[in-house]
Amino acid sequence: MKSLSIEQINNFSMSAYFQAVVGLLGRPKQFFSDLPDSMGIRHALGFLTVSAIFSSAAGMINTKSSSPLIAAGIYLINAVGMVFILAGLGYTVMVLSTGKKVVFARVFIIYALASSVTLLVSWVPYLLVITEPWKWWLIGIGMVKACRLQLGQSIRIIGLSLAIWILLFWALIPLTMH
Repeated sequence: MKSLSIEQINNFSMSAYFQAVVGLLGRPKQFFSDLPDSMGIRHALGFLTVSAIFSSAAGMINTKSSSPLIAAGIYLINAVGMVFILAGLGYTVMVLSTGKKVVFARVFIIYALASSVTLLVSWVPYLLVITEPWKWWLIGIGMVKACRLQLGQSIRIIGLSLAIWILLFWALIPLTMH
């Protein structure tokens, strides 16, 4: 499996997109190890957007909403927005717990690529129990291989991030009750 070249990443194309998906599915450790330092947020956002559009369109078809286009828009905003929020949370936890100074772009790229590949099937009902652990496993691999963290640090960052995220949602539940 040949990894993506810098030119392919810098010149985003559907060919590069599919090659990244195949790399993440087939050899995620190698894929994240070979991830060029020159890859920026814009390129990862391209990968994420393609997957989010696909997932939103599939979700729109699968929805029972009376306004499927509005539902698809919400799915799209959620898919992209959650990556920014979770990457920011993961980055903050990483810096505070390890003191390691990795640029935010690198962390965002890992979250975006991991989310991109899982978004392709996450719209299927009940697959959340598979895609969410899979996404976090890919993020963990990315942190170890692309950010050069130790496995224990990666697990701690993911665990703390998820705990904070769950507590945040739990704290917001009363605001949704009328």
